[in-house]
Amino acid sequence: MYLSNAIKHFKLITHHKWLVFKLCCKTGEPWRGFVHDVSKYSLTEFREGVKYYVGTYSPITEAKKTDGYSKAWLHHKGRNKHHPEYWVDELAPDPTPVIPYKYAVEMICDKLAAGMVYQGKNWTNEYQLSYWQKEREKTKKMLNPKIEKFITVILTQVAKQGIDKTLTRDNVRTIYKKYCE
Repeated sequence: MYLSNAIKHFKLITHHKWLVFKLCCKTGEPWRGFVHDVSKYSLTEFREGVKYYVGTYSPITEAKKTDGYSKAWLHHKGRNKHHPEYWVDELAPDPTPVIPYKYAVEMICDKLAAGMVYQGKNWTNEYQLSYWQKEREKTKKMLNPKIEKFITVILTQVAKQGIDKTLTRDNVRTIYKKYCE
């Protein structure tokens, strides 16, 4: 069981990383895609991923259900700037600053790739927007309203016109400038 889960988890995170890389390349941010989620291969994150491997959603969610927290998530969010939680500092004058462009783009690519990996053949262009709208209330206190708008606009465009037309360097940069600068 452990070896089987290790192989499946390795394949899953590698497939996810590959999709993020391809999406980041479309946006003109290949380096962000290349270095995306390297920490998932660390002992702290990989071990928990194997222990709580489900295959249809994140093992982090399963660890939180079972243990009340996730060591992997605590490790991951502190090392990966594409997660809004990385930027939260409740004691700072601005507790949720605007996430810099390259990490905001990586965040979009991460969200899309996660949906693609976990939904598989059932993933549609509309899926990520629907998921985002359900999850927004949970993340509102950890996300700058400008970044929230940026994500919403991009995912709305993906739902309406698809990934190829939406995730272009010029389009994503224009939307970021409009809402975040």
